[in-house]
Amino acid sequence: MRLFGHKPTTLAWVGLAIIGFFSLIAVLAPLLAPHEEGAVVSDTWAPASGSFLLGTDNIGRDMLTRLMYGARMTIGVALTCTILSFIIGTTLGLLAAVGGSLLDQVLSRSVDIMLSIPLLVFALMILSMFGSSIPTLIITIAILDSTRVFRLARSVALNLVVLDYVEAARLRGEGLWWLMRREILPNALPPMISEFGLRFCFNFLFVAGLSFLGLGIQPPYADWGGMVRENGRAIAFGVSAPLWPAIAISIVTIGVNLVVDWILSINARPSGASAEM
Repeated sequence: MRLFGHKPTTLAWVGLAIIGFFSLIAVLAPLLAPHEEGAVVSDTWAPASGSFLLGTDNIGRDMLTRLMYGARMTIGVALTCTILSFIIGTTLGLLAAVGGSLLDQVLSRSVDIMLSIPLLVFALMILSMFGSSIPTLIITIAILDSTRVFRLARSVALNLVVLDYVEAARLRGEGLWWLMRREILPNALPPMISEFGLRFCFNFLFVAGLSFLGLGIQPPYADWGGMVRENGRAIAFGVSAPLWPAIAISIVTIGVNLVVDWILSINARPSGASAEM
């Protein structure tokens, strides 16, 4: 595997393996899970055994099954939020850069107003008013996160619109969408790809955090943040149930950050550096 002509480092391979492993679990959860997602199969917080490799949760559901389905829900929602936020933020950011000063001021000041409100407070306010359904959760996080993507996309695009090839395209009579799609976006991809990994990490932790607060993914769906909240009292009894989803959150975050660090190191390298690592 190569990205921009560079082979992954050892740590990047570790990150890719972690991402691949959990992605596979998320996709194949219905086939791999030993029980149904919401099935009560034993006593509350039953210890690990041959039948329940990680024990059971606060109402007797298999923890391994819940972790597998939780991977599907937590990673899937975070990935969907990130993709949607990049579509919104990148489109508006490039449009602000090439659309003239008036449009730039309108979009930039609107984003500044949204950024002036703490993200968690804004999200809690919206979810409290409109509910915590999965579509509402995805749209809320995507719109709020798109403000960060907008700032980066606009900053990168402003450095590109003054270059000769963009000016030549303008003189040829090319429209805004053509300039954004064919001239600016391809050259803005390296930093945007790096930012995608960082924003995914943020959204992944944000979704888990909202679920921990009770305003994220709602039961009966399994979600790692919600699993920590549901089983938090088990710590007082020496039961490890809340540790498993917390460990899963940490491992996925580390894996994504390892890959992002590799991509950032590529982007920071001088153009004459060797492609081999």
